Amino acid sequence: MNDSADEELLGQMVSGSEAAFVALYRRCQGPTYRFALQMSGSREIAEEVTQEVFVTLIHSGGRYDPSRGPFLSWLLGIARNHVLRCLERERRYVGAEEGDFERDDPPEAEDPLAELSREEARRTLREAIPLLPIRYREAIVLCDLQEMSYEDAARTLDCAVGTVRSRLHRGRALLAAKLRGRERCLS
Repeated sequence: MNDSADEELLGQMVSGSEAAFVALYRRCQGPTYRFALQMSGSREIAEEVTQEVFVTLIHSGGRYDPSRGPFLSWLLGIARNHVLRCLERERRYVGAEEGDFERDDPPEAEDPLAELSREEARRTLREAIPLLPIRYREAIVLCDLQEMSYEDAARTLDCAVGTVRSRLHRGRALLAAKLRGRERCLS
């Protein structure tokens, strides 16, 4: 993503350009949806959150301050707040559906057994991530799945970089323990 292009589109959108809003939506909808999906494990919540984020952008886009960090970090911070509200409201977790955590990369033509093994690992990971406490899940989703820098994740979560690092470390340890526990159950 190009932050200066996003900021320019945002300025145009705030000035009333529908085309700029559509362009921003096309650029940012995918990462916003994936973040909400990975945090909630629910397509319905991810769709609702994505819609709410862009409604918020229409009404509050002028509040973005580039000096506080990249536009996408700000947008994912809005998504985070909506996800947390939805999870609190639902007070339940709905499991992620097949294919929801996939990247947009095309599949590589490879050994079918290797692909089957990778798919099993993805499914196991999809099931384990939503079981993490929210503070660790956020760090894992932002840094490991969304590939956001520690600094940008800290801005999104409104916390210190050190907090992101410690949550990420603890989250990875909890995730590894959950995966080891599942592996023992299957043996």
